[in-house]
Amino acid sequence: MADPVFEYALRLADNALVLGHRLSEWSGRSPLLEEDIALSNLALDLIGQARLFYAVAAEAEGAGRNEDRLAYFREAEDFRNVLLVEQPNGDFAHAMVRQFLYAAFMQPFYAALAGSADARFADIAAKAVKEMAYHVRHCGEWVIRLGDGTQESHARAAAALDELWTFTGELFEMDAGERALAATGIAVDRASLKPAWEATVYRVLDEATLDRPADRYMQTGGRDGRHGEHLSRMLAEMQVLARAHPGVTW
Repeated sequence: MADPVFEYALRLADNALVLGHRLSEWSGRSPLLEEDIALSNLALDLIGQARLFYAVAAEAEGAGRNEDRLAYFREAEDFRNVLLVEQPNGDFAHAMVRQFLYAAFMQPFYAALAGSADARFADIAAKAVKEMAYHVRHCGEWVIRLGDGTQESHARAAAALDELWTFTGELFEMDAGERALAATGIAVDRASLKPAWEATVYRVLDEATLDRPADRYMQTGGRDGRHGEHLSRMLAEMQVLARAHPGVTW
């Protein structure tokens, strides 16, 4: 059984890396030059967080793997990210809604993790919470602009919200290992964050004139390594250079 700290750090790192790569796929494709730069900066925030969490995971594992080995030399079934972050890029509304739903959870998550009994997690979270606050504001403003914009932009934002909502339940799941870490003050009680997440999300949806999705079955399994084909395809592209030239230095 994997060390709980290793598993916890790995999940956080995988979330950030996978979503960071998804955002990086928008480079050169955004509707505005300013937004092209903004999305690249959001991606860099996430990849920076991933590197720090991979370092903690590598230390906890003690098997000689570093952040590069963890990022580029694992198969899809070894990744522990939530399914939300691996969903492929659709249109711009899809990207903004996906990022907003994730960031609205991670901002209070990092605020709570900043009080972790493990100083490594606390230090990472203290920096990351500021980054997530910007992500919430930036993407939330776009959700409002799209939802309360033209008939076309509203329809696209509503379609993205309806498609992505089914992946949000997994954000609040905890297994026995994570609950044990929470009991010791290391991990965050994810369920306790739902009121804060809902308050942020519902406020933005109201301003965006978007209907709140009805309760439904929530997709799950990513945190246990059960992913769809989208992640495998993304990893094939993301990992190809490192695997073609293992151990190369620049």
